[in-house]
Amino acid sequence: MRERVILAIDQGTTNTKALLVSGAGQIFCVRSRAMQVAHPQPGWAEQSATAIWEAVAALIAELVAAAPDIDIAGLALSNQRETIVLWDARTGEPLAPAVLWQCRRSEARCAALRDAGHAPDIAARSGLGIDPLFPAAKIGWLLDSVPDARARAARGELRCGTIDSWLLWKMTGGQVHATDHSNASRTQLFNIETLQWDPALAALFDVPLAILPTVRGSDSLFGTVAPGLMPLPPETPIHGVMGDSHAALFYHGGRQAGATKVTIGTGSSVMSATPYPVRSTHGLSNTIAWHRGGVVQHALEGNISISGRAVAFAAGLLGLDDEDALTALAASVPDNGGVVFVPALVGLGAPHWCSEARGAISGLSVGTRPAHVARAALEAIALQIADVVVAMEADLGMQVPQIAVDGGATRNHLLMQLLADLTGRVVIRPHVAQASALGVARLAAQAMGIATDAPPSTAVDRVTPAMSAVERHRILAGWQAAVASAMRPPLSNQAVDNSPVAVKAG
Repeated sequence: MRERVILAIDQGTTNTKALLVSGAGQIFCVRSRAMQVAHPQPGWAEQSATAIWEAVAALIAELVAAAPDIDIAGLALSNQRETIVLWDARTGEPLAPAVLWQCRRSEARCAALRDAGHAPDIAARSGLGIDPLFPAAKIGWLLDSVPDARARAARGELRCGTIDSWLLWKMTGGQVHATDHSNASRTQLFNIETLQWDPALAALFDVPLAILPTVRGSDSLFGTVAPGLMPLPPETPIHGVMGDSHAALFYHGGRQAGATKVTIGTGSSVMSATPYPVRSTHGLSNTIAWHRGGVVQHALEGNISISGRAVAFAAGLLGLDDEDALTALAASVPDNGGVVFVPALVGLGAPHWCSEARGAISGLSVGTRPAHVARAALEAIALQIADVVVAMEADLGMQVPQIAVDGGATRNHLLMQLLADLTGRVVIRPHVAQASALGVARLAAQAMGIATDAPPSTAVDRVTPAMSAVERHRILAGWQAAVASAMRPPLSNQAVDNSPVAVKAG
């Protein structure tokens, strides 16, 4: 009998991946496509929602063609979070580009809510601090910016959701408008206590609840692939959905309190499992990791807006071809030469949450060389993570002894050593990079009875701290001073134009 496998989709900001994964976690085949991000105005970030769907459909077709003898038992989906799509319920066509999690166009709306004193209530209900990262304010912006959108929403003609909802709608031929608890908990419209869309939050953000998807457990049967839509067996089930960072935590087996992982991609997500909702007093978010078998797994999370993108940005400034060239340059010097790079290119995320912060390179001297700037760019990724780990330990009241890592940036050996050195923690690096896809594939395989609950055995590297305490303290002191300075931008900095504008379909 042929082995049954899960076709796992990992739809990310810069890449979309598709994998065929066995119940035991063995990868049979992988395909991927690069995704384009547009920045039509300063602070804005968006993607074509149509291109996202077309990439997923094309990758599924490629996998099926590459492995015609594989028995695909079901589909599973992990997705970039906090990115929002608004579409026509009849035609299935997007009314605007997908507004990315990085986008700051809703800052004015968020500021108005903060100024009106709503932040404590919003955080208590949603577990999230007010920030343009989260979708609620973006949805309000879209409804006011797309011509006739509010009237059409009132007539029941529109649907809105995160990328998982958009892909579920397309895969099922418009038959399913749903999301899972992990993605819903990142919208700032979902009450993490009642596990339902919150009418009070919807009123504050001016979002009609009727356009939002039904919320289901992460391991639910979400629907079946529409006949003739893709080269898959009829009625292929879609049996698992999670946000990408949550799926990565599931892959790492992070179910015990304090189990911590960091996914390093375009941005970074530091997430630690908790047995119950923890109200952060140190700039972190309370989120739902997943809802499985009727049981909710909670987590604390710190979201960092710019990580891998900082390396690409620095490489461009230095006239280098890619990350490998920047890393080689950084490795040519023993330290940063006093240079500090704060990659606040879209403000600072956790634990600082300062939208007004701006990127800065400081500590330059006559002895500064491009290699020092390159090294500071890599250190910035590790230093931002270190800030979140410190905040996480304060909220948890316990030490984080080690950090599991995943994401494309973990292939960078120098970065992993800097992460261990600057956090003072052992870094656990699995020998696979597709943690999100593997996590949601295992969730689906367990729900469908083709895998056990035990996590698969995976070879790992253990990266231990090697930096002296004196050097670590020197770098941390320079970083803290530079961050404080970056959070006080010059008065000449102009605010992003967040006023409603006419938008084109995506």
